[in-house]
Amino acid sequence: MPKKLTQSFVSSIKSDPEKPTWITDTEVKNLKLYVGTSGAKVWYFYYNDKYNKKASKKLGSFDALTVAQARDMARDVGGRVIRGENVKKEKPSPKITYSEFLSGFYEPWVVANRRSGRETMQILNSTFRFLLQKPIEDLSVLELEQWRTKRIGEGRKAATLNRVVVALKASINWAVEHEIIKENPIVKLRPLREDDSDKKIRYLSPDERERLYAALDKREERMKEKGYLLPDRNKYAFVDHLKPMVIVSLNTGIRQGSLFQLRWSDIDFHEGILSVPPLAEKTGKLLHIPMNIEVKGTLEAWRKQTHGKSSELVFPSPKTGKEMDNCKSAWEKLLQDADIKNFRWHDMRHDFASQLVMNGVDLNTVRELMGHADMKMTLRYAHLAPQVKRAAVELLTKIPRDTISTKIST
Repeated sequence: MPKKLTQSFVSSIKSDPEKPTWITDTEVKNLKLYVGTSGAKVWYFYYNDKYNKKASKKLGSFDALTVAQARDMARDVGGRVIRGENVKKEKPSPKITYSEFLSGFYEPWVVANRRSGRETMQILNSTFRFLLQKPIEDLSVLELEQWRTKRIGEGRKAATLNRVVVALKASINWAVEHEIIKENPIVKLRPLREDDSDKKIRYLSPDERERLYAALDKREERMKEKGYLLPDRNKYAFVDHLKPMVIVSLNTGIRQGSLFQLRWSDIDFHEGILSVPPLAEKTGKLLHIPMNIEVKGTLEAWRKQTHGKSSELVFPSPKTGKEMDNCKSAWEKLLQDADIKNFRWHDMRHDFASQLVMNGVDLNTVRELMGHADMKMTLRYAHLAPQVKRAAVELLTKIPRDTISTKIST
C-alpha cells in the first residue's frame, strides 16, 4: 500500500491481529514500513543486489528512527547499492562497551522518547561509572551484587538502589530488543528486599484534607485582599495557578512533571478525559484519565480565566510564560498554613491511589488510572483495602453445608 508517510500517520497506525501490514513510502523509493500483528513497526529498504536478486535491509524500528531519519538512511543505503557496496546487515561489535552503547545508541533514543530521558542518562553515567568501559555482554550479576552490598553498608536505601538498577536493566533490555546484543547478562539480578520504611505510603487523613482545602481558600482571599487581582478581583475564579493545580493533582493522580507539560489540546471537555501524551508520561505510554466533576469544573473555570493568553500550556510559569519547573515555595507555605507535615507534592499521587483503594476500587483499575507499567507498583496500596479480602473469605460461609463432605475415607 503506497502512502506518503508522516510521523503522526505512522504513530496512529493500528496493527491487524490477523496479518502483518506493509506500507511503501511514496517519497523515497523502496522504503517500506512493516507493521506486525503485535504492533511492532520496523523500517526496511528493498533493492536488487548485484545478481539482480531481490534483497532487503532492516534499517531499524520506528521507536528508534523517525520517518525523516528512515528516509535519510534509505537514501544512504540506496546510494551504496548503486556504488556496488555490500549493504547486508552489519551488526555492531559484540564487544561494544556500555559507554559506547549509551552515547551511540541509547541516549539519542531515550532523550527523544522519554520525558525523564536526560535524568535517566545522568543516573546511568554517574551511578554506573564502574561499568562504562566494560563490554555490555561481560556485565555480571555478581559484580552488581557486590556493588549493592557495598552501597547498603554505606547507608543507601534498598528502594533507591532498586530504582537505579531498574534503569540499568531497561537500557540493556533496549539493546536486546534492537539486536545490539543477544541477551541481557544481568536479567537474573533480583531486586533487594525493601524495608517497610521504604514502602510507606503517605496520604491525607480526612482532617488534613479539610485543612488543605481551607488553607487554599484562605490563601485566595488573602491574596485578593492584598490587591493581587485588582481591579478584576471578582471576575476570576482563582488568584493564580496553585489551587487549580492542587485540585487536579488530588483528583487525577497526575505526576507533577506531566502536569507542568499539560496542554489544553490534551483535555477533552466533551468526553471528560484528560490525556497525558507519551513524552509527558514517565512510562512513555499514552495515559487517559477520566475527569470527575471537581476537576472538570476547575479546569473549565481556569480556561475561562486564562482565555486569550498565548500559551497553549494549561499551567504556564507566571514569570516566563513557558513550562513551569517547580512551585516549591508556594506549596511549602500552603502546607505550613494547613499544618500538614511530611507531605510532598508527589504524595498527592499516592493520596489519589489510596483514596480509590479505600473506597473499594479494584487494584487493576487503580493501575490503569495511575499508568503503572505493571501490577507490582499498584500492590503497594493493597493493604489499604482489608475489607476486600474479608468480604472474599466471607463468601465461603454462604456455601450450603450439605455440599461439604466431612466424611474421611480410609
